[in-house]
Amino acid sequence: MANHKSALKRARQSKDRQARNKAVKTRVKNIVKGVRQTVADGLSEDAGAKLNEAKSVIAKAAKKGVIHKRAASRKISRLARQVNSLSVSA
Repeated sequence: MANHKSALKRARQSKDRQARNKAVKTRVKNIVKGVRQTVADGLSEDAGAKLNEAKSVIAKAAKKGVIHKRAASRKISRLARQVNSLSVSA
């Protein structure tokens, strides 16, 4: 365990950031799962709306540095491709 005042503060900050990052990552996972479930159900109208919401959540996570910007771009791209394939096949 840390002994210096500055090291104790860094440990506290790290713990707080870890909790915040975990919450954001969980939100991203849940919203991605929601979009994929909507696509699997074949609901093209709802999929578009959920995709827009997912884009926003993923972009905010990348902006905060919780996930890498290219990882965020890749997630958005893959989701968009799934939603677009749904609208083309319908």
